Amino acid sequence: MAIEIEKKFLLTYLPSEALAHPTFICQGYMVNKKDQVVRIRLSGDNAFLTIKGATCNASRKEYEYPIPKQDAEEMLLLFCKKPLIEKIRYKIQYKGFEWVIDQFSGNNLGLIVAEIELDRVDQAFEKPDWIGKDVSDDPRYFNSNLIETPYSTWKTNDLKHG
Repeated sequence: MAIEIEKKFLLTYLPSEALAHPTFICQGYMVNKKDQVVRIRLSGDNAFLTIKGATCNASRKEYEYPIPKQDAEEMLLLFCKKPLIEKIRYKIQYKGFEWVIDQFSGNNLGLIVAEIELDRVDQAFEKPDWIGKDVSDDPRYFNSNLIETPYSTWKTNDLKHG
């Protein structure tokens, strides 16, 4: 059984070293419930089917399988709720960890988050200076919720960074 343990943060700024190797991602949701998520993702030239369970204490069950790119394109078109999530992903190595930065576009333009995957919920890690507020427990920032309530629809006072 695969377990995903992930912490999510807002950024105080987008670090320039992140911009070196961008990957365009388009993803959609076939099932989008609080305790069940089935996602299709195009990531560069790769495609994946991902199944996730409910989040509890920053962890959840997750299963991910590579699928043919053409199949993913068709499933995004035919079976996934619109709008799709579009973002550019950057990866940065920092103090022994890989940080993933997602810069959203489309209906979520302006949202930038960083994520770190851990081996244990209580695992210690050092935050880079560009890491701001921890939003791991705020469901508004879950990609699966951004299709229902896009960042562009949030009230101004909800858009505090850092």
